[in-house]
Amino acid sequence: MSKRDYYEVLGVDRNASADEMKKAFRKAALKHHPDRNPDDKEAEQKFKEAAEAYEVLSDPQQKARYDQFGHAGMSSGAAGGPHFTGVDDIFSHFADIFGGSVFEDAFGRGAQRGGAHRRIQIELTFEEAMRGVEQTIEINRNELCAECRGTGAKRGTGPVACPYCHGHGEVEQRRGMFVMRQTCPNCRGAGQVVRDPCAKCSGSGRENARVKVPLRIPAGVADGQRLIARGEGDAGPNGTPRGDLYCDIRLKPHSIFEREGDDVLCEVPIGFAQAALGTEIEVPTLQGKASLHVPRGTQSGRVFRLAGKGFPSLAGRGRGSQMVRVVIEVPRTLTREQEELMHQFAATEDRNVTPRRKSFFEKAKTYLDELAGKE
Repeated sequence: MSKRDYYEVLGVDRNASADEMKKAFRKAALKHHPDRNPDDKEAEQKFKEAAEAYEVLSDPQQKARYDQFGHAGMSSGAAGGPHFTGVDDIFSHFADIFGGSVFEDAFGRGAQRGGAHRRIQIELTFEEAMRGVEQTIEINRNELCAECRGTGAKRGTGPVACPYCHGHGEVEQRRGMFVMRQTCPNCRGAGQVVRDPCAKCSGSGRENARVKVPLRIPAGVADGQRLIARGEGDAGPNGTPRGDLYCDIRLKPHSIFEREGDDVLCEVPIGFAQAALGTEIEVPTLQGKASLHVPRGTQSGRVFRLAGKGFPSLAGRGRGSQMVRVVIEVPRTLTREQEELMHQFAATEDRNVTPRRKSFFEKAKTYLDELAGKE
């Protein structure tokens, strides 16, 4: 598969200034950063692609070579060229160039990677989502090995300084007048290596365990939203920070309510006489019973609003409403008395035709007359 043009990757033209390319790389890095796209291999690849493009185009010598020879000038046989060994290497490399701002500003920590993220799904009832809830969940995650206490070394021994980088965690490469640093490929930036690994964790310093994690779910969360519990993911290697726990919210279907944004929808059946004469009815809400006035002559399908009876806004902007749709229910069976009364009522309908029916039948008559005239 052929490589994309570096200028195309960053979305800049060939005359872009150094500052414009830096801004373009920052934008691409924030969009495709692995912390924002956990378990997304395509985003990780685009992140690496942007880092590679910026490394070449931000170096005057490499940029000149690329402008003249294209990707062929960046091949392994040519001097210079991209040299990243992985995502961790990119983090370390560009944290030095930008003073950490690209990653610290966006994700609240520096370029050094910690433990892996975990993702779970949490099911809530409508009532729990409305009021918020604190609950303790159980998850499997990597904890520090109890045998070696996270060192990865056999008990009684310990890690030693990496012989490749002499304990610095980084190695330097000279490119003309420039000195470039990159993460040590031997110790992966730790500065230490284990010669006699722990038998329990095979030198990883971590082991899988079932743990309890307390979570506070705010009031107003919606189906499909994701909450992030910082530092509740896997333990990081060599004392680096834990990963995060991504919690995807799912609302259980409710027997009588539906949700639309911060509003609650509810359909309430009423009788024909109630709609015609008007009435006061009690309707259920997520907070209990509420009284609703149904005015005389209410039509089936009319929607009433009960302000403040919906979900609280996560942004702190009040509450939604409950939307009550009334549906006129026609009885399937009638008592003899009801049937006699209905016949009496039906006899009066021809003398008191409602405007809507009158309009419809007039339009229908006109249409049928026109149709007959065309035959």
